[in-house]
Amino acid sequence: MTFKKPLLLLSMAAALSACGGSDSSSDTGGTGGGSGYATCSAEDQNQRFFSYMKEDYFWADQLQDSIDPEAFDDVYAVLEELRVPEDRYSYILTEEEYEQLFVNATYFGFGFSMEQISDTRVKIRFVYNGSPAETAGIERADELIAIDDVPVAELLANGEFDDALGPNEEGLSKKLTWEKPGGTEQTDVLNKVEVETNTVMGAQTTALNNGETAGYFTLDSFINRTGSDLNEAFDLFANEGVDHLIIDVRYNGGGLIRYANQTSSQAAGNNVLGETFLTYRFNEQNSDKNETLPFRLVDGTQQLDLDTVYVLTTGSSCSSSEIIINSLKPYVNVVTIGENTCGKPVGQQPEQLCDKVTFAINFETVNAEGEGKYYNGLAPTCEVEDEIVANWGSEQDPLTGAAYSYIETGSCPATASASAETKKSAQQRSFVDPVFNLKDKRRTLY
Repeated sequence: MTFKKPLLLLSMAAALSACGGSDSSSDTGGTGGGSGYATCSAEDQNQRFFSYMKEDYFWADQLQDSIDPEAFDDVYAVLEELRVPEDRYSYILTEEEYEQLFVNATYFGFGFSMEQISDTRVKIRFVYNGSPAETAGIERADELIAIDDVPVAELLANGEFDDALGPNEEGLSKKLTWEKPGGTEQTDVLNKVEVETNTVMGAQTTALNNGETAGYFTLDSFINRTGSDLNEAFDLFANEGVDHLIIDVRYNGGGLIRYANQTSSQAAGNNVLGETFLTYRFNEQNSDKNETLPFRLVDGTQQLDLDTVYVLTTGSSCSSSEIIINSLKPYVNVVTIGENTCGKPVGQQPEQLCDKVTFAINFETVNAEGEGKYYNGLAPTCEVEDEIVANWGSEQDPLTGAAYSYIETGSCPATASASAETKKSAQQRSFVDPVFNLKDKRRTLY
């Protein structure tokens, strides 16, 4: 396999996690699998991977001088041996996993994602545009009640929930029953089809009580189609003449940094264009790769020239999502509402190794003032607990409602921090890791 090699910000807690990447890319045969390599035995891969880490790993100066390649079962074990304490993020994918997570923007399913909120209940997290789920009227915050007339609570108790929804294969049909937040139940038979994963959701404008207009959109990830998705949203905002903008990245684990740049540049416009967006810093022996990127529209067509931007965050907001906040801070007022972000100020370039693609941390990013290293996440300006209780952009949603209130009053609602303090054990996020996980994201798509 030959693939484009973008700079990626990918994050890992106990397992695989969120990603992001820049617009820099080059064709590469990587550290293995291409011409010039005689074998892809486990020992050969282990040695090649170690040599690569000694050269490109961000913490290369902390690695031992050599390893015994025969002492490890596979390259995954080598990574665990070499990983430094600061590194929660490096990982390795198979070629198939790489294609699914970074190249393919479609999958076979009904077109929604879910989250288990208790031992007996599951709610819809989001629905893709044009999917069977959207056609049937399923929306964020609807609660799934039954599958083929079997109650969800029973399926969860018996460990049969995933089996009841069936494999993601084209043509598979299931009878689903769901309940709207208002209590109305609906039932329909849905067929699994190839679903396009739009990255911008819920773009809308809202008239505020102070007579001004706020634009809102959810940005779910940063992939190749995000540029055009963003343009649709910003066309709406420009045409409506919005006074304020709310960018919702609460579940956004990251993606291509070029679209974090585009999002920031379209929002702040002339306040930032041409200024320093971020700087990549590699290890000392690769310092010649260090690069500073300016704010630019990339594929953008509209800009709003706002001097304040509101960003909704949770612990699932990682990598490129955090870059929006950190890179804008030197130039405009960034008000973050929600929960502490995941803490991913470093990134990587994918490297091919035989039938695998390795993602070892290669660099860190800092903003125009040299600020980075936010390994503990970025704390919110206004702390609010995230709950799935209303559709995107609704004032009934805790984060969005707090943002509307902050815009109107200039301060965090009095109830916000109090509600956040009561959080902790209320929800069981068994379908999604607290730190967003790309593989988990695929597993939550139905």
